[in-house]
Amino acid sequence: MTKMLKRALENILTIDEIKQLYGSFDIIGDIAVIKIPDALLDKKFIIAKAIMDNMKPVKTVLRQVTPVSGDYRTRELEHILGEDKTLTLYKEHSCIFKVDLAKAYFSPRLSTERIRIAKKVKSGETIVNMFTGIGSFSIVIAKHQPNSTVYSIDINPDAYDLMLENIKLNKVFDRVIPLLGDAKSIIQDSLRGIADRVLMPLPEKAIDYFDVALLALKPKGVIHYYTHVHASKDEDPIEKAVKEVEERLRLNYEILEARIVRDVGPRWHQLVLDLLVNRET
Repeated sequence: MTKMLKRALENILTIDEIKQLYGSFDIIGDIAVIKIPDALLDKKFIIAKAIMDNMKPVKTVLRQVTPVSGDYRTRELEHILGEDKTLTLYKEHSCIFKVDLAKAYFSPRLSTERIRIAKKVKSGETIVNMFTGIGSFSIVIAKHQPNSTVYSIDINPDAYDLMLENIKLNKVFDRVIPLLGDAKSIIQDSLRGIADRVLMPLPEKAIDYFDVALLALKPKGVIHYYTHVHASKDEDPIEKAVKEVEERLRLNYEILEARIVRDVGPRWHQLVLDLLVNRET
């Protein structure tokens, strides 16, 4: 997509301006979300038009103004071109999701990770998703492993409402159980020791909720722990993530898999550690 955009702009922007363009942008349904360097803000309509002219499914171009932040994981978006909206439908892995980009966090860049987790879930498992958002991880799991139960928690009321709609759209009422509130309170009150598998797909808060994830887990089970790691040129980001866990987890555990999910900034990586925790021994 980026190569297409740069080709489309090569006779419109200067070489230096093209070099300043960010390396990638997201397309969610029929909405494109782009970041534009301050130096190119006066060219935002030209850049947006190049996207719409060359990517026919795109009906709206939005600019991300602020980073994702806050308990509700939202960001400020500016409408640049096309239909003035933030609501769209997005499809992946035989699932369909209603997404409101202004009200709840969603990233198409986690698509590979969502199906990776879904394929690991075994028949009969109970899963606790501590930070569910609009329900994407939970619903992909439920679609690909029908004989599973996923307790799906989120603190953002707008994300929760979208999750309810997405559960209906994907007909997984009997498998995905939506819960509105803080994961810590909900697990302490009603989900202690029920999970074969716990998902923690919120890197900013995962380390602070580690003890809560253990509380939800059965004596033996898997935690999918997500974190952000900054690693210099000579550092291994996976090693840094493992050390982060070792400082908190004083139990018998095994790392089943460790991988970089995606890069989120210069030398910043999002990683996941699949941890098999065993308190039976």
